[in-house]
Amino acid sequence: MDRSFPSARSLPCLHVPHTWKHRHRRKEPPPMTTTPDAPAQTSVLPSTVLRTAYQKSVADYWNKEKDPVNLRLGDVDGLYHHHYGIGDYDPSALEGPEETRDARIIEELHRLESAQADVLLDHLGTVRPDQRLLDAGCGRGGSSIMANARFGCQVDGVSISQAQVDFANEQARKRGVADKVRYHFRNMLDTGLPTGAFQGIWNNESTMYVDLFELFAEHARQLAYGGRYVVITGCYNDVTGGRSKAVSRIDEHYTCNIHPRSAYFKAMAANGLVPMNVVDLTAATIPYWELRAQSSVATGVEDPFLTAYREGSFHYLLIAADRI
Repeated sequence: MDRSFPSARSLPCLHVPHTWKHRHRRKEPPPMTTTPDAPAQTSVLPSTVLRTAYQKSVADYWNKEKDPVNLRLGDVDGLYHHHYGIGDYDPSALEGPEETRDARIIEELHRLESAQADVLLDHLGTVRPDQRLLDAGCGRGGSSIMANARFGCQVDGVSISQAQVDFANEQARKRGVADKVRYHFRNMLDTGLPTGAFQGIWNNESTMYVDLFELFAEHARQLAYGGRYVVITGCYNDVTGGRSKAVSRIDEHYTCNIHPRSAYFKAMAANGLVPMNVVDLTAATIPYWELRAQSSVATGVEDPFLTAYREGSFHYLLIAADRI
């Protein structure tokens, strides 16, 4: 581990539990076959969700994706995430019998993933059971399940991948929470979900696929006054003068477009979202990548992430903002 970075435990305002226990004109929302609050799942035409060639290519990528780094980690306890982890890993994951070493690493990587989701949920603040949350770019839905377990409220997730939506709804059904946790095939830039209906909205590593001004305008529309928006994202360091080679390799790997750090604050300010907490998670995520690089689920993108974080060209940030 590069000890030039502080331990995750030394970061202020960061709780990492060991376990989880523009500037644009609004488009008309896509037609809905049921109301947003109905128990039945909504159904929309792909052409109303996937409006550009890029969106179609991203959806196609995630519809086909069966990466072990997402599936094997989710198999540990049935919480399937599409994000990375934070916190120091338990060294015992690398010790003990060789035949069980990889299984221990997989379990530890998944623990760090869920710890990251818990930190995000911490920053949503107080949420009552009668309120509603939105997981924008929900992936296979693990964070939505965790939010419902914590707050007891209704949680909606949206994704442009029909395969992810179907998978996530099946997980909610298996857990017996399908009446409270529902996933929708929708575009998070224009969900068609009701105005002012959500106490909290989050993006967990999904903002690099969209225009931030459009995204935050839609979130501001959907949030209740005083509601909370939380994002965890990788962003490149404006001070270094553009994307580094390592950041460009991450973009290429995931077919995304990583934004500069400043773009988040500009787009929030333009849409009535006032940052309340900004937490630099960069040092806290490095152990996850160091451990993942030693696992059977390594994909080759570990080195660009570690290089970018260590050289300071890339930051891993949490921003919590209130809707005013």
